[in-house]
Amino acid sequence: MDTAVATGEEDRILRTWTPLILRVILLVSSIVMAVGIAQSLAFAPGFYVRRFHAIQLGQLHVRDGLAQLMDEMRNGDPHGTMTIGLFLLTLVPLVRVAFTFFLFLKERDFVYVAATAYVLAALAVGVMLGRVG
Repeated sequence: MDTAVATGEEDRILRTWTPLILRVILLVSSIVMAVGIAQSLAFAPGFYVRRFHAIQLGQLHVRDGLAQLMDEMRNGDPHGTMTIGLFLLTLVPLVRVAFTFFLFLKERDFVYVAATAYVLAALAVGVMLGRVG
């Protein structure tokens, strides 16, 4: 009986915390991106238009690292703030699949464990390739 109660409690915690964490990540990323939009409108209204034209002309090939983006965000740069917000938004599907993976692992449903592991690996590879390419 104790194992059934413990299992029920674990399921309740997992099913309660998963949506809560996902909502918090979504809310934080939305706030960060809204701050970036406000910064852009207030301090650099033509920044993205100039950046878009530079990309069209082939004059912009710079990749910003995470540390550089964090520094830009701390200094009030709208580009850094918006990019960090998008990075946070990318975490939502990754965290959801990771929680699902652990739920299936706990339930010992190995067909679904394999499927979610495949999806999680594909998402991780996609994020890495998107950063490289």
